[in-house]
Amino acid sequence: MTMFSDPECIHSHRVRLVLAEKGIQAEVESCDPNNKPEDLVQLNPNNSLPTLVDRDLVLYDARVVVEYLDERYPHPPFMPIDPVSRARTRLALFRIESDWYALLPFLEEGGESAQTARHQLAESLTASADVFAAMPYFLSEEFSMLDATLAPLLWRLNHYGIELPKAAVSITDYSKRVFARSGFQASLTDRERELG
Repeated sequence: MTMFSDPECIHSHRVRLVLAEKGIQAEVESCDPNNKPEDLVQLNPNNSLPTLVDRDLVLYDARVVVEYLDERYPHPPFMPIDPVSRARTRLALFRIESDWYALLPFLEEGGESAQTARHQLAESLTASADVFAAMPYFLSEEFSMLDATLAPLLWRLNHYGIELPKAAVSITDYSKRVFARSGFQASLTDRERELG
């Protein structure tokens, strides 16, 4: 199994985190997003990162990749077993991606749009502080796909100049818990360590 990864990309980090937390042996090939290897161009019609190659299977959307890894390597499970809970988790993933991840391009862009996105993300996260306080992990007693999606985002808050208020102490506590996990530490590239 080979994973083509951008060493700074939040989506690549998300996949690396699932690989590390599940203890999956994979060759992680760090790629310059502006000078991608010829192999990747031939494997992935979108020429995008992350891309996972498992024998003859090529997957290239982070959500598709992490769900595949969870199904292929079911222990420990990162998605609930029953259909109703799985649907709720997928809905929460959709909300995280559409409400919070969607702001990241504006933060990367800089300028006035970054300032607006910075404010929106801080405000939206703070409004969710009670959810972070309710359980040891996000909506769960155990580390799940939701945590594998949230942790890379929270790791980058400092890089984006986002400081959460004291009202969001539960998010800070949650972040410390997740960042201390050996899987999270193993998932970080040298460049990402500088972001945190």
